[in-house]
Amino acid sequence: MANERIILGIDPGTTIMGFGLIKVVNKKMEFVQLNELILNKYDDHYMKLKVIFERTIELIETHHPDEIAIEAPFFGKNVQSMLKLGRAQGVAMAAGLSRQIPITEYEPKKIKMAITGNGNATKEQVAKMLQQLLGLKELPKNLDSTDGLAAAVCHFFNSGKVVGTKSYSGWDAFVKQNEDKIRK
Repeated sequence: MANERIILGIDPGTTIMGFGLIKVVNKKMEFVQLNELILNKYDDHYMKLKVIFERTIELIETHHPDEIAIEAPFFGKNVQSMLKLGRAQGVAMAAGLSRQIPITEYEPKKIKMAITGNGNATKEQVAKMLQQLLGLKELPKNLDSTDGLAAAVCHFFNSGKVVGTKSYSGWDAFVKQNEDKIRK
């Protein structure tokens, strides 16, 4: 019997959310899908969050991932952008947690390092390496979807290793690991 699992990788965003899916069969990766959710057609930020949640649930119900790997927001200078990005990530995480799917967060540099060997690689370099690793015929116009795919591949490469990232197996685990953020 083959040891099989599906990993959904998500690159959260409020303009474009990228995602990619891989199937792992007996420790070998197979490309399933990559795509993006274009959100700039929605003016209302709350509507964008609703769409992110619904699309993530739709991906879960269609592909039945065993695990979700998500890119953590990087620290930028614009606080408003960080807040919006954090909300987008949180909504995607909530969708996975509502279906009891374990989620692991990876820093952007960790993902780049796992894919290219260089934590400062460009989006283009990451996309080209994914193209080689997974035998992709062509790359998408926007590279947000390859960023989502990169999160899934990074998770595959780190499977079984102890990594310095946060991992949640459900709401209880999330709350336990974030007690400092709970108002009492």
